[in-house]
Amino acid sequence: MENKKNSKIINYIKNAALGFACLILYFVIPDIELELLSLFNVNYSEMPTIIKVIYLIIWEILTICIIIGILNKKIARDFNNIKKNHKEYYKKYFKFWLISVAVMMLSNLIINTIITDGIAANEQTLRDTFKISPLYVFFSSVIYAPLVEELVFRQSLKNIFPNKILFIIISGIIFGGLHVITGFSGPIDLLYLIPYCAPGFAFAYILADSDNIFIPISLHFMHNGILIALQFILLIFS
Repeated sequence: MENKKNSKIINYIKNAALGFACLILYFVIPDIELELLSLFNVNYSEMPTIIKVIYLIIWEILTICIIIGILNKKIARDFNNIKKNHKEYYKKYFKFWLISVAVMMLSNLIINTIITDGIAANEQTLRDTFKISPLYVFFSSVIYAPLVEELVFRQSLKNIFPNKILFIIISGIIFGGLHVITGFSGPIDLLYLIPYCAPGFAFAYILADSDNIFIPISLHFMHNGILIALQFILLIFS
């Protein structure tokens, strides 16, 4: 009995360490990107747009590879599992994504009724970047974000917080909070925690219930893909 308890503790420590490693890398790598340029006396703001895009995409691909490498055993296990059970999984969990989208739409409608002079700062930043480089926004939003954000803010946090309810709350709040803070322009932006946290809670619940990271990843792919497709339509017809 004692050996079983010790084994459980050791297993938790290993998983939590992997989770912390992914979190640290996620926040440290952007600083390394800029520091590397400064070593060669390169001014990022003066770089041509196409070079910036290539540079950022290379670093995002590197980030994906490193995080997948850290969590490779869990990813391999989940991949084999979803190949066999994907129909059952999506039939069960697709509705939770739909509910989160409904919450996003309704809350955004109410917020935009209250705030008549703008949109979320994070959304405005996305739109501005999209006009400059749609290629980068597509890669970053539709490929990089679903993979890395789910592995970091879902799987890594689940490794650290094995309690399901605690994990769902923390994951949803951190996920939504970072989307608001990255473009934070004032206290009014805090209202946008509601629409941004909604999918965070949904994806966290799905992972907590299924223990398969590929379900929230694939739903996140679809979620961001639809949003970016709408941005393409707006860009074309605006």
